[in-house]
Amino acid sequence: MIEQPAQRVVALEAVRDAPLHVVLVEPQIPPNTGNVARLCAATGCALHLVEPLGFRIDDRKLKRAGLDYWSALGVVIHPSLDDFRAVFAPGRLWLNSTRATRRYADAPFAHGDVLVFGKETGGLPQALLDAHPERALRIPMRGGAVRSLNLSTAVGIVVYAALARIGFPNLI
Repeated sequence: MIEQPAQRVVALEAVRDAPLHVVLVEPQIPPNTGNVARLCAATGCALHLVEPLGFRIDDRKLKRAGLDYWSALGVVIHPSLDDFRAVFAPGRLWLNSTRATRRYADAPFAHGDVLVFGKETGGLPQALLDAHPERALRIPMRGGAVRSLNLSTAVGIVVYAALARIGFPNLI
């Protein structure tokens, strides 16, 4: 486990009232996480990172992608997927995967929902998807064209769909 700098990390209670919680499970590519951090800063969503991470959160590439918006968001770090799952009810989770059958646009998103995305190289663990198939979502794509979308692109698509469903709270 990589030791993370405390100045960017907040306690879960500091972000409990966020309109949505964006969770990256074991992200590996700093610019993807930086782009998602910028999206969270722009929308008021909380960012949760589940360890192990493939970088430190003060990584130069991560900072560059997030620009100077880091102070505008709360980042919660969870030591493991089990630790993360212990603090959110399964009924609030939306598990995003290319292996799901339900389209993200059909989900009845609600304020405070938790949008979970897997690592760039393998997605979410199959056991998690199998445990909650009714909470698994996918983004439709052309068959055979690509295996998946870029992580930060996928997060942006689902976050804005969920924000639209809940009325774009506190956004102008």
